[in-house]
Amino acid sequence: MPLKLPIYLDHHATTPVDSRVLEAMLPFFAEDFGNPSSQTHSFGWRAEAAVEDARERLARALGAADPREIVFTSGTTESDNLALKGLARAGRRRGDHLVTALTEHPAVLDACRALEAEGFRVTRLPVDAQGLLDPDDVARALTDRTLLVSVMAANSEIGVLQPLEAIGRICRERGVLLHSDAAQAVGKLPLDVRALGVDLLSFCAHKLYGPKGVGALYVRRDRPRVALEPLLHGGGQELGRRPGTLPVPLIVGFARAVEICLAELPVESQRLSNLRDQLWSQLSRELPDLRRNGHPERRLPGNLSVCFEGVEADAILVGLREVALSTGSACASGSGEPSHVLRALGLPDALARSTVRFGIGRANTSEELAWLIQLVRELRARRTRAGPPRHRSASSP
Repeated sequence: MPLKLPIYLDHHATTPVDSRVLEAMLPFFAEDFGNPSSQTHSFGWRAEAAVEDARERLARALGAADPREIVFTSGTTESDNLALKGLARAGRRRGDHLVTALTEHPAVLDACRALEAEGFRVTRLPVDAQGLLDPDDVARALTDRTLLVSVMAANSEIGVLQPLEAIGRICRERGVLLHSDAAQAVGKLPLDVRALGVDLLSFCAHKLYGPKGVGALYVRRDRPRVALEPLLHGGGQELGRRPGTLPVPLIVGFARAVEICLAELPVESQRLSNLRDQLWSQLSRELPDLRRNGHPERRLPGNLSVCFEGVEADAILVGLREVALSTGSACASGSGEPSHVLRALGLPDALARSTVRFGIGRANTSEELAWLIQLVRELRARRTRAGPPRHRSASSP
């Protein structure tokens, strides 16, 4: 069977909606279209029942104690902002300090910058050359004014899995709350918020074969209840934590997508790991100078981040135009600056600019990766025949 082109290998940026997810969503666009806040007729009741069923299923998937701990949002960026800004503003009398890592998603780092403008203090911890945060560094950073530690579960660029459980233990011992951006981890790894000691956790649907435009924030309700100041006002939905009419079809699809991912996780995780290792083995055989970014084992199953030394990543993407790839986080693409994640690993700008991220997903096959390797082989041959690039003099046009 001929390959279907182009090949999509950018599953960290987004994923296609699974047909089973779409099927679950469709009735709520035109048949059960009610507003879940409408409490005077059956259209609203059915919509509310669908939302609460989805809330229960998402809570169960995370190991949450109470479905009311799931707050629906528009996506992980909003969830991150609600977690950091909402908690900091609500806890201002108790403290003014937050701790995070240099490799966090821009949604967390930019929220921290906004809080600094309000007078909060932020400590940004370094990671090692493989992208791992040292839990002891977290412990040393905590003070009696620390309100929150925010550490992502899995990095969107280099796929590294942070030691959340160890960090969670430290936070519990010191009475500090822990938030995690888990957009890349939910549905791809087993996660239990209570076992990890996570107090707030952000995630969304479109990273796990669900629809764009919907996400959630897990907010622990016990020992003691986590208080948040809402970012928005009006309507009172989500117990006042996130007002606005709920997108029922997206919420239904969100829960279905998570369920499918978790049901298939053991087999799919191993399959993606095998494909990732196949790709790395073949690429490194073709290009001995290739460098892999991030920890070789503590990483997402479908993630491979590599530096093509001496070649700009943009040139690689042009040469592999039949393959959908990226150089890093979709939320930071187009900035023109080398990745802050790769800089935090200690990579010089030249290597950072030569990095390509392969995001392997549900529909990818071994045959597709073999075809990709052939493209790389042909690209290398063309560059060899062309010779090294000519450097223009100052007077060159």
